[in-house]
Amino acid sequence: MLNIIWIFFFISAFITALFKLFYLGEHAIFTELMAALFAMSKTAFEISLGLTGVLALWLGIMRIGERSGFIDLLTRGLTPLFSKLMPEVPAHHPALGAMVMNISANALGLDNAATPLGIKAMQELQTLNPNKETASNAQILFLVINTSAVTLFPITIFTYRAQLGAAHPTDVFIPILLATYMSTICGLLAVAWVQKLNLWDKTILAYLGGFSLLVAGIIYYFAQLSQADMLLQSALISNLILFTLIIIFIATAAYKKIDAYQAFIEGAQEGFQTAIIIIPYLVAMLVAIGVFRASGALELLMNGLRFTVLQANLDPRFIDAMPTALMKPFSGSGARAMMVDTMQTFGADSFAGRLSSIVQGSTETTFYVLTVYFGSVGIKNIRHALACGIIADFAGIIAAIFIAYWFFA
Repeated sequence: MLNIIWIFFFISAFITALFKLFYLGEHAIFTELMAALFAMSKTAFEISLGLTGVLALWLGIMRIGERSGFIDLLTRGLTPLFSKLMPEVPAHHPALGAMVMNISANALGLDNAATPLGIKAMQELQTLNPNKETASNAQILFLVINTSAVTLFPITIFTYRAQLGAAHPTDVFIPILLATYMSTICGLLAVAWVQKLNLWDKTILAYLGGFSLLVAGIIYYFAQLSQADMLLQSALISNLILFTLIIIFIATAAYKKIDAYQAFIEGAQEGFQTAIIIIPYLVAMLVAIGVFRASGALELLMNGLRFTVLQANLDPRFIDAMPTALMKPFSGSGARAMMVDTMQTFGADSFAGRLSSIVQGSTETTFYVLTVYFGSVGIKNIRHALACGIIADFAGIIAAIFIAYWFFA
């Protein structure tokens, strides 16, 4: 899928440039394309280089969280919920632990740990699947929850925002939390409706009710504030929560006599390696997006969408962040590159820059996760997995737009 998208950007840029050259007489168009090609490759390297320190910091902190047992704590806390949502999975089955650990790793932004744990969970669920080529109810529910991206600690987004000059890189934390809640709850409701799950079970109601009350409390609190106070409080609370988590990780590690410093060093080394690894991927996607934008193809696409929005008498400011939203279901790295491109073009603290960050954190890459997870166990008939995943994506994007207007417009 990513290969198709990457090729599409270049072919579309070439066709658009040919049209401008021969029909509009823009003789400099190919010069602009080549300039964009070289400029974006340089920019991608500079961004990756600048990410090194911040990635080393956050992955070092998260390694302390892993060693201190925070993921294990989340696992024990969420296991009763998964047992009720997936009655066909026996109690204490290895699939439950792998699923909860995957969700916990995703929530904490541990992408490297989340994917192998997700594949492991899908393989364990496959052992309970009577029809090996058809997705079971439990496998579909797990995949949809995974793709709706329960994000508690969106490290990557904070990192890019810091690198691209955001005054308060974490000021999108509360909006992301609200948007990802809407994505997850809508995905869960869609699966529950198809699979006829009993959401009135006391355990399920307790968990969903607790999460919903927390989100309702956040909404109520911010609804009482003025626009200026909302921005101030959002940044303050976000930073307080995140730094408190860091202190909890370190304090727990100290209590358990874990070498927090060494754990941080190990995580920071991984962060350094990650920054090096992403250079070719970021170069590949940013140069493709760069020529797509320089050719005018992206502008044509956005102008068409903007015209439709204006005809409906709606505020068109959200349009500039829509490339990230359109890319997100198909490619995580592509959406990330779109987010970076949006922040570079309009500014990290612009409305579009913040909205693209919220969209990036509100959902996961549905087609990628579906392909990798189901492909790892040989499933061909995905049943309602894609439809429910897209519902979750759509809900997350719509929620992100409304929340961005509420907080930042």
